[in-house]
Amino acid sequence: MRSEIILRMEGISKSFPGVRALHNVDFVLRRGEIHALMGENGAGKSTLIKILNGVYEKDAGRIILEGRPVHFKSPQDAQNMGIGTVFQEIALCPNLTVADNMFIGRSRDAVVRWKQMNEKTAEMLNSLGIPASPTQELASCSLAVQQMIAIARAVDMDCKILILDEPTSSLDEDETKKLFALMRELKSRGVGIIFITHFIDEVYEISDTITVLRNGELIGEYETAALSQIELISKMMGKALSDVAAIKKHELSQSDASVPVFAAKDLSSTAGVRPFDFTIHEGEVNGFAGLLGSGRSESVRAFFAADKVTSGEVKIKGKRAKIRTPLDAMKQGIGYLPEDRKAEGIIGELSVRDNIILALQVMKGFFKPLSRKQAEEFANQYIQLLGIKTPSIDTPIKSLSGGNQQKVILARWLLTHPMYLILDEPTRGIDVGTKVEIQKLILKLAEDGMSLTFISSEIDEMLRVCSRLIVMKDREIVGELRGANLTEQNVMHMIAQGG
Repeated sequence: MRSEIILRMEGISKSFPGVRALHNVDFVLRRGEIHALMGENGAGKSTLIKILNGVYEKDAGRIILEGRPVHFKSPQDAQNMGIGTVFQEIALCPNLTVADNMFIGRSRDAVVRWKQMNEKTAEMLNSLGIPASPTQELASCSLAVQQMIAIARAVDMDCKILILDEPTSSLDEDETKKLFALMRELKSRGVGIIFITHFIDEVYEISDTITVLRNGELIGEYETAALSQIELISKMMGKALSDVAAIKKHELSQSDASVPVFAAKDLSSTAGVRPFDFTIHEGEVNGFAGLLGSGRSESVRAFFAADKVTSGEVKIKGKRAKIRTPLDAMKQGIGYLPEDRKAEGIIGELSVRDNIILALQVMKGFFKPLSRKQAEEFANQYIQLLGIKTPSIDTPIKSLSGGNQQKVILARWLLTHPMYLILDEPTRGIDVGTKVEIQKLILKLAEDGMSLTFISSEIDEMLRVCSRLIVMKDREIVGELRGANLTEQNVMHMIAQGG
């Protein structure tokens, strides 16, 4: 027998200038249920959640909480009614203690009662099994523990419904297990949890129910156990998965005797990567595999001089090259899409157009600016080429979905026509459909002669795209796999055994 319904959203619609974000969407949440809200970027997930937590006002429909119609004019209204939200970017103060973060903005006393505050925090942490002390600085806690403290804060404010928006995107496997244990504990207490994630395996591990949105409309609600992963992906994309299944590894056509496009020997950097050798040939897609912290990102940052190189040499098409700065790398035909899209990729306040032309403008020099007409032509060309969804080329990039932001950064580098393109987590935090588009684009670029290094936390994705994997552990290369040996089992074995 299914639990009592705690939340019912009926006929929810919301439009923004030129965009219909939601149309007649229903959503139901029950007590003690973990309910996954799924859909591609732009499906309407964020809009629905922001209506529920009071950030947006709905255009039509109604919200019924515990049997009574409610109307939220602000996030504070929603919070007062027992709806807590924990976003991907943790909105806490790292320089304050755990207890300070639990109670900040909540104490109405003229004098803060530190002892009582610490005691209550300790009680809450212990009851939820969170490994932290009330008096320790939040910054000293791991990212997973900080995420749990944000959840504990919401729960302590009489939370009946907890919204978790991409809570595992920056966590490793062990940290994710701890978070899931906390979610199960809250579920046992009757808290209804809305779980938003792009990791489909996690949906099947933790959720009871799945609701799928597509293009702002409800596709359906399903019991997780009754919906296969293939069916879920198909419903999210709105088409059969023949396109996904058709992606094959691009085999390296050049022999190992040919001159590499890019070669590094005994390379190391200030990021602590141990000296290593690396080559990539024309038209090859290779990748770095390894757990978080293995050194995969630090290795490619050295190629682009994003971290200072401390030893070794680099050759471009057999000739020694000096790459001391990212601009040097760009002038040698190297492009780099960084792991952290928000911090190192986009410039949020600038338009889509200005973000696309940025790298080309840097290479030309700012005393030789592109004309407005040229900039608009380039932007429109790559918006069309990559299928970037944006109201206009003048729209600030921060207004776009994560997948479309990623496409803009790809456009930025493609506009420079690099011979070697490094893509570090290009599909992290984006929907299944956009992932497939990016994977197919990578293989098309390789077929056209570009060399690419691809890094992803999802091994199956790398196996689908790469013809060769360099495996790393503890910031050094422990092996290399290609051909018939390129299997998930071999990758995991090599990581575990260190070679």
